[in-house]
This record gives sequence, structure tokens and C-alpha cells, in this order.
Amino acid sequence: MLLVSLAFAVLLVIGMPVAFAIGISGMLFFFQHPELPISIPLQVTVSSTQNFSLLAVPLFIVAGNLMNRSGITEGLLNLASVLTGRLRGGLAQVSIALSALMGGVSGSAIADAAMQSRILGDQMIKRGMTKGFTAAVLSFTSLLTPIIPPGIGMILFGTIGSVSIGRLFAAGIVPALILGVAMSFTVWVTATRRGYPPERTTAPTMSETVKAFGGGIWALMFPIFLLLGLRMGVFTPSEIGAFAVVYALFIGFLVYRQLTVKSFLEALETSLGDVGAVMFLISLSAIFGYGIVFDRLPELMAGGLSGITDNVQLVMVLIVLLVVFLGFFIDATVLIIMMTPIVLPVVTKLGGDPVHFGVVFIISATLGNFTPPVGAAMYTVCSILKVSVKDYIREGWPLLLAIVVVTMLLIFMPQVVLFVPNLIFG
Repeated sequence: MLLVSLAFAVLLVIGMPVAFAIGISGMLFFFQHPELPISIPLQVTVSSTQNFSLLAVPLFIVAGNLMNRSGITEGLLNLASVLTGRLRGGLAQVSIALSALMGGVSGSAIADAAMQSRILGDQMIKRGMTKGFTAAVLSFTSLLTPIIPPGIGMILFGTIGSVSIGRLFAAGIVPALILGVAMSFTVWVTATRRGYPPERTTAPTMSETVKAFGGGIWALMFPIFLLLGLRMGVFTPSEIGAFAVVYALFIGFLVYRQLTVKSFLEALETSLGDVGAVMFLISLSAIFGYGIVFDRLPELMAGGLSGITDNVQLVMVLIVLLVVFLGFFIDATVLIIMMTPIVLPVVTKLGGDPVHFGVVFIISATLGNFTPPVGAAMYTVCSILKVSVKDYIREGWPLLLAIVVVTMLLIFMPQVVLFVPNLIFG
């Protein structure tokens, strides 16, 4: 697998699309093993997409795109302003709250970062915030979105690693809230030092608060419906994706009445591209994954890490550092698909909880979206706001540090992650 990994790295460096780099480097493994039938790559490419649980991925993508066009965003933005508008940092604090509220809508950090940049970016700059600070906040705070159900990364991790998706959904709630508080504090410190004013100078009235919650109630209830449906056995993870689509249509056409036939077709068109990209990655990653299993890489890695330490928390720290490093060069979705079958068996063999590890792993993998040289969310925000990557990095490191500190704390405090899933699912 060393030659295969080197080939993958070289293909990425020369600019080849990630899916093709994975598939081509994976094929090198079979050329190294002529005793293996050459039909295996074709078989695993097709069979990897035939997992019924993966049906949740395209359904949640469609639901997210429908909700983004249904009028939910405006209601959530108003609610976020009511909740955090009086904090130092103004719209920067609103962005953090909006990312947390948007978690049940888009499920994608990149989509959330792009949406917030278009809605809040210019207004934050007009209020005196630097472009670098604005871009960093709008990018890093979108990390909350894929952690709150129904994050696509959790569906992929649960499906590939045979981990309960319902428990993963529930486990993301408390870590997301802690991350939100940590980023809010970081923004508050910067805003206080620079004199950035709050968005509101007076407390919201009771009628404003009630109206704001009423405008966002349908989005707020969505993750609750997901968890209740899974807990009560009404839906399987795949079936609840279909429920999400129906729920999005109901909200868009009948509640907010902002979803039109034209926007519905636009959402489907966008979803086709998103689904195609994810499923193409999954299918070609199966070729690479076959070589990983054949060469017993998880067992070898487990043995190597056990030689360093048999403490599961320290092993998780080492894995997180590795994943964060790989995230500098590999997209988060690809990292989750490629690394789950390698690192999950290592942790479980040492007695680690797969749900606890899954949340930590997904946070670490998603960080790659916000760091150079291939951070998709970073480039999306910098492109929209016309900010240099240099300014983005200079202003973003305090937020990155806050996220790393929280991630390390979560590793050594598993009950913080497992409290909600144990409460709901037992």
C-alpha cells in the first residue's frame, strides 16, 4: 500500500480530481497483485453503492437543498440575532448561532459557509470588521453544521463503520454546543479588544422573542423529529431521509410558501451534482479500501500504535493529529470514507467507544475544510468576500486553536459526548 499511497499523493499534487486520484492509485494495488482477479475493482465499485443505508445520503442532500430554498434561513437569521445580538462582536456572534441553527437544515459546512458569506459578509465588513476576521468567522463557525444532525459525515461514518447513525446524531449535539460557546468566547475576546460593537443595544422584548422562535420553530423541530423517529423505531436511518424530503416540501410549499416549482427544480438540479460527487467518491474509494483490508492495514496500524501506548485516549490523540495533518491535503468527505475502515478498528480494539470516537473523528476531518492548501470552505468564503488566504489565516488561528482545544477535551471526557445518546437510546 506504500506505493499506492505515494501514487495518490502525487496525483493530488499535480491537480487531478480527488475521486480519480483515489481510483487510479487503488488500481495500482491490483497491478501489484496479479493473482487477484481484475474483475474485483469493477465489483467493489458497484457493490459499494448498493448499501441500503447509503440511501440516506442523497435524500438528506435533497432535503437540505429544498430547505435552503424554503424560507427557513430568514427565520433562523432573525432568531440568531435575537439570541446573540447583544454580545460583543455583533454579526460575528449571530453567525455562530446561525451555524448551530442551520445544522438541521443543510448538514454541509461548505454550503453553510457560502450561504452565510452572502448574507452576513458584506454587513460585517460595513460594521468595521476586517475582511480577514469576517472570512475566518464565517468559515470556521460552519464547522457546527455537520456535527448537528443530520450531518452527512455522520451518515458516511456510521454506514462504513457499522455504527448506529441514531446514536451518532444524538452524540453531536453537546459537542456542537461546546464548540459554539468556545468560538463565541474567542470572537468576544477579539471584538472586545478591537471595539467591535454588539448588533443590538437593547434586550429583545418578549413579543420579539416569541415571534423569532415562531419563525424558526420548524427548523428547530427537525433534528428533534429525526431523533424521536429513530428512537421510537418509526424510521430507519434510510427511511428518515425520505421523511426529511417530505418535511422540507411541507415547509416550503405549505408553511413558508416560498418554495416554487422553479426553485424546486433548481434544488433537484443542485442535488444531482452533490449526490453524484459523493457517490462517485464512495464507489472509487472502494477500490482503495479493498487494498487496505487485503494488506491488513488496520491490524498493522493497531499493532504500531499499541507499541507506543495502549491508552485509548492517547491513541485517539495521535489519530486526530494524523487526520488533521491529512486534512491539509484531502477533502473531509474523502478522509471519512478512506480513514474510517483504518482507524475505527484500532480504537475499538483498545476498548474505545465507536460513537465517541466518531464525533471526535468527524470534527477533526472537517477541519480540513477550513485550512490551506485545499480547504473548500476557506476558498469559498475567501472567493465570495475577495479576501486573501494570508489575511484569512492571520485572523483565523485563534478560532482554530479553540476548536483543537475543545476536540482534545472531548477525547478525555467521553461522557460529555455520550450523555445524550445514552439518555435517548440507552
